[in-house]
Amino acid sequence: MSYRATHDSLSFWIHVTPGARHEAIGGAHGDALRVHVTARPVGGDANRACTALLARAFETHRAWIQLDPASTGRRKRVRIQGDAATLTRRLSELATEGEIP
Repeated sequence: MSYRATHDSLSFWIHVTPGARHEAIGGAHGDALRVHVTARPVGGDANRACTALLARAFETHRAWIQLDPASTGRRKRVRIQGDAATLTRRLSELATEGEIP
């Protein structure tokens, strides 16, 4: 899993599957974290669903999660503000075990 940590944030790649049957986060897709959302990629619905799901999984506020605005495909760069050590530990858990929040 590829990520970049600073003292107050964590950045990593996600691979989004929009229109999934169930919302879920977990497992790796290459160097990215898998994210499955039920929302379709219309009008930013899937991006909003990703942000909400990531906020639940990382136990943080949606406002602290940023998707790269230039990301228009399934592969997106995410930046989460917060304690980098805690966020990195949670990313590792999600990448190996997975979770359906």
